[in-house]
Amino acid sequence: MRSFRLQMLARSTTRTHRQEAGIALLISIFILLLISVVAIALVVSSGTESALAGNYRSATGVYYAALSGLEEARGRLRSKNSEAFTTTNASGFLPAPGTALAVGATYYLINPVGGEPITPWDSSSTYADNQFGVEFGPSGFAAPTNPSPTALSVWNRNPLLALNLPGPLYKWVRINAVSEKSAGIDADNDNLADSTAPLYYDGAHFSNNPSAGPQVLELTSFAMLPNGSQKILQYLVAPTQLNLNLPAAVTIDGNTPKFTAPTSPSFWVHGNDQGSVGTCNPNPTPFIAVGYTNGPLSNFLQPTNPTGVPAGLQNHYTNGVVASNPDIVNVTLSPNLQTVAGLNSLVQTITQNADVVVNHNATQADLPASMSATNPMTIAVNGDLVLSGWHGTGYGLLLITGDMTNTSTPAFTYDPDASWDGIVLVIGKGWIYSHQGAFAATQILGALLLAKTVDTSNNPLPSSSPPGSSYFDFSYSPATNPYGIGYSSCWIQAAMPVLPYKVLSFHEIASQ
Repeated sequence: MRSFRLQMLARSTTRTHRQEAGIALLISIFILLLISVVAIALVVSSGTESALAGNYRSATGVYYAALSGLEEARGRLRSKNSEAFTTTNASGFLPAPGTALAVGATYYLINPVGGEPITPWDSSSTYADNQFGVEFGPSGFAAPTNPSPTALSVWNRNPLLALNLPGPLYKWVRINAVSEKSAGIDADNDNLADSTAPLYYDGAHFSNNPSAGPQVLELTSFAMLPNGSQKILQYLVAPTQLNLNLPAAVTIDGNTPKFTAPTSPSFWVHGNDQGSVGTCNPNPTPFIAVGYTNGPLSNFLQPTNPTGVPAGLQNHYTNGVVASNPDIVNVTLSPNLQTVAGLNSLVQTITQNADVVVNHNATQADLPASMSATNPMTIAVNGDLVLSGWHGTGYGLLLITGDMTNTSTPAFTYDPDASWDGIVLVIGKGWIYSHQGAFAATQILGALLLAKTVDTSNNPLPSSSPPGSSYFDFSYSPATNPYGIGYSSCWIQAAMPVLPYKVLSFHEIASQ
């Protein structure tokens, strides 16, 4: 009996072990299945992340490819750029500077790779410009000009770049004029974006009036990567304007200016416009000889001002048609010239866009030899400038701020043997000095502006205050030849710095 019981117990134990072994197998299979699911999820997740990363790389790459096209076109619109369209396309890619682009006319900067044909105006081509019809179709321009004038990208035009360096993969950039209707902008405030006239920019607002300012241009860039990713980006741009209002041959800006007049009968200040430059001819309407912003006229004349203009020489300050002399009158300047902050901003803008910046006290040796009547330049001198014994002529815009560590020296010492055609700005110390004797016939032809933005210790004045007491110090000895300062609107225009095209708007367009 006992043996039987032991056998039964053994059988029961064996059966239990077998059941437990079956459960363990199920658990093992479940764990393996769970691990497999997790592994598969990780693989899928990794693949998704890789796909997302790839998509992001493509999206970023094609975005910057399109953006590079916009920036190349914007940079090459500037005539001072060594790769400017006006320089690299002798046959004339765009209309001559100053000529407005017609709405509906299209110009393309193209960037072919490996000689591929890029003809955006052809709707059946690989890289057709279908976006043009979306914007201009309602105005009656269903397609771009066929064929359109084209210019090659610098990556194709320059053989050194084309040899080894792959450029950005944009295909084309369209340059064209815009209107209210094409851009969806209500420029004339009639609650309708319906005008098809070109748009212009006055520095703050769009306008249909050509006299408001420079024309607004549209730049549209299309990029495509080898994997098929596409992007269209668009700028509205306009040339940056230097807000520089020069109403007189000599403008003395600020409180109670000091004025020392030459006693020579050969010295003149003429407000009548003179001097042709290229196709620009003088304005028949005269300008002011000497304009000032503060103080009475008596501050400029003898005997109230012992160093002022003698009575016998007051008719040497004339615009040519005034009934009474001298033509030294109070003027109101543009807002940016009325405060120290505005003047400092002007100095900064000019300096940032100057052809030559001299950051020390300078002489004629520091002036660029390459400036000429056909190549006026912008020179900024952050220090005193002394022109002495120089028998040359300068061309362009000359800005002198002065040496702020020395209160006893003028910012600009002008040797009358020298001439300047263009604009002379003495902003900072605001002190121009010339005490030479007999000399050859010389002149400043264009305009001269004096403004003092520092106090008597050459410390900056408060930014919101008007400029201080600038100093016009021209007490020459008798001279044998006529000399002086004459207004020239043509030289003022020629000397204005060419500033970058400003981006007025930027947006992305859904791929075509």
